[in-house]
Amino acid sequence: MLEENIVFTFFLIFSGAAVLATFALYARQALLVAYILLGVLLGPSALGWVGDPELIHDIAHIGIIFLLFLMGLELNPRDFLHLMKKTTVVTLASSIIFWSAGAALALAFGHPLLEAALIGAALIFSSTIVGLKLLPTTVLHHQRLGEIIISILLLQDFIAIALLVLLEGSGAAHNPMLEFAKLAAAVPLLILGAWGFSRYVLLGLLGRFDTIREYIFLIAIGWCLSMAEAAAALGISHEIGAFVAGVTLAANPISLYMSENLKPLRDFFLVMFFFSLGAGFDLGMLGTVALPATALAALTVFGKPVVFGYLLQRGGEQQHRAREVGARLGQMSEFSLLIAVLAVGKGQIGEQAGYLIQLATLLTFLASTYLVVFRFPTPIALSDRLRRD
Repeated sequence: MLEENIVFTFFLIFSGAAVLATFALYARQALLVAYILLGVLLGPSALGWVGDPELIHDIAHIGIIFLLFLMGLELNPRDFLHLMKKTTVVTLASSIIFWSAGAALALAFGHPLLEAALIGAALIFSSTIVGLKLLPTTVLHHQRLGEIIISILLLQDFIAIALLVLLEGSGAAHNPMLEFAKLAAAVPLLILGAWGFSRYVLLGLLGRFDTIREYIFLIAIGWCLSMAEAAAALGISHEIGAFVAGVTLAANPISLYMSENLKPLRDFFLVMFFFSLGAGFDLGMLGTVALPATALAALTVFGKPVVFGYLLQRGGEQQHRAREVGARLGQMSEFSLLIAVLAVGKGQIGEQAGYLIQLATLLTFLASTYLVVFRFPTPIALSDRLRRD
């Protein structure tokens, strides 16, 4: 019975996505929007044909893991560390600005101080999935624009992990400072272990059997998921573990082959991710949170391009590049959704505030995708002039 339910769910997701994607292309709309709207339509609060969006979301999470793994595979570690030094100030300054602005807006809508602080925190982060999905491959891996975006997103990920650790430790049985100390020790341990194993074991195996494509495919998936699980065991996110796994192989030429062969698998799971976002939203809360969510979304979509553009120009970046980085980072994040779910579960915020963050995040995904697709080169651009991959 469970097998039949899973097959039927997959049929609904991918057949429905194919139909809506066709209409979206004829209407010159972005495909990511079609996936989210399909989730809303088939989810529990509308037709109810997909009754367990959490299961789909858990499966879709693998897509994020593969996305970070592929990102690491083609990122030169030396260039990345050099760039991280330059983007740290930009990331921290923008985080303070949007945390303050989001909290102030939440207070204006009548939320208590703690809720307002957590709502503001959700505005800090930009979406790794949307940001990287809309970057052409050549820009993502071989141009400064892609390197800046990656470094900012990863620094934001570390801030998000720290915040999630703080929320996890909010119970009486946890000591937040102890959790932070564990995190500070776990990250170098993960990197050192990954580097040692890849250098003395993994690369030797790949060098010996690099003519067997199926073996390379299995090694790539196994290494990615093993490091993701190792990171989780150390209290770090799966995504960071997958990224470290990719970076440890980036200097080897076989990384290019791995990245090309894993892209279809990544896209399969990312369709499910965007579907799960729509399916998980309760339409019954729409009237209650629509106005504040729209205000938060507008602050994010129109504010982030201005703030990031200004900060990057102050840091020496060219004006056109700084503006494009800001536009591509002009949304909230999947980490915003995680913060909302965890904070509601811990009793730090009410359900209304949780749905406020969720709706604002979805609105920024939709609006930001439109703005980027119609203005900048992307793999899913609707005009031949802007379509790049």
